Amino acid sequence: MLEDVKAVVREIAQREVTPRFLKVKHSHKPDGSLFTEADSETQAALEAALPRIKNAPVLGEEMTEQRQHDAWDAGRDGLWCVDPIDGTSNFVAGVPYFAVSVAYLYKGERQLGVVYDPIADEMFSAERGCGAHLNGEPLPLRAPVTELRRALAGVEMKRIDRELAGRLAAWPPYASQRNFGASTLDWCYTAAGRFDIYVHGGQKLWDYAAGALILEEAGGRLSSLSGSFDIANIWERSVVASASPELFELWRDWLKAAGA
Repeated sequence: MLEDVKAVVREIAQREVTPRFLKVKHSHKPDGSLFTEADSETQAALEAALPRIKNAPVLGEEMTEQRQHDAWDAGRDGLWCVDPIDGTSNFVAGVPYFAVSVAYLYKGERQLGVVYDPIADEMFSAERGCGAHLNGEPLPLRAPVTELRRALAGVEMKRIDRELAGRLAAWPPYASQRNFGASTLDWCYTAAGRFDIYVHGGQKLWDYAAGALILEEAGGRLSSLSGSFDIANIWERSVVASASPELFELWRDWLKAAGA
């Protein structure tokens, strides 16, 4: 099933997303976030194609909240979760850091994940128990550093508690930080070892469903800022993660001590 999903995601992204890059009109949703024709067309294509691979409901970012909850309730025995374009602001602005994300869940548990960056032609993928890969190469691609003070961190400040954000800005425990604006790719960059550590104050289900599995299957560790990742609210979860279990513990402990 994984190879079929990868093929569908690549085909749809190259048909619906790539040709519209730098050329698409946009509008704003009620929450202020950007929305484009590429988002709607990509989601519609995924909604049509994925049930032909595995007959299950599809839950997508570009649905109403009611439809999302209905799909979740109907999808206990199989559910597709999609983000048609994660990083729409980047997509509209011409920043080449965005992705199409697809996950398959069974009884609420992540079973399959695909995150595709169509500009770099990078296909991150994982299946439960089978490891994680980038274009066929096992993840991670590089071993994370062993010392927190040498780490390159993926840090999303906007949704983090103000006091913690202040500490990270003024007295960071790591060497340097990045925030590129696409959560699904942030997970994959962490799984690949491009980011040594990662923190995000709050992600939606479609932001983490595929990426969290890819990180897990790459041998990484994850939690929320408040504790266990998988007992947190499914609709919005904070993230603490690293591809290195040892570095994860150092990072998690520092955040706890900082009052996260």
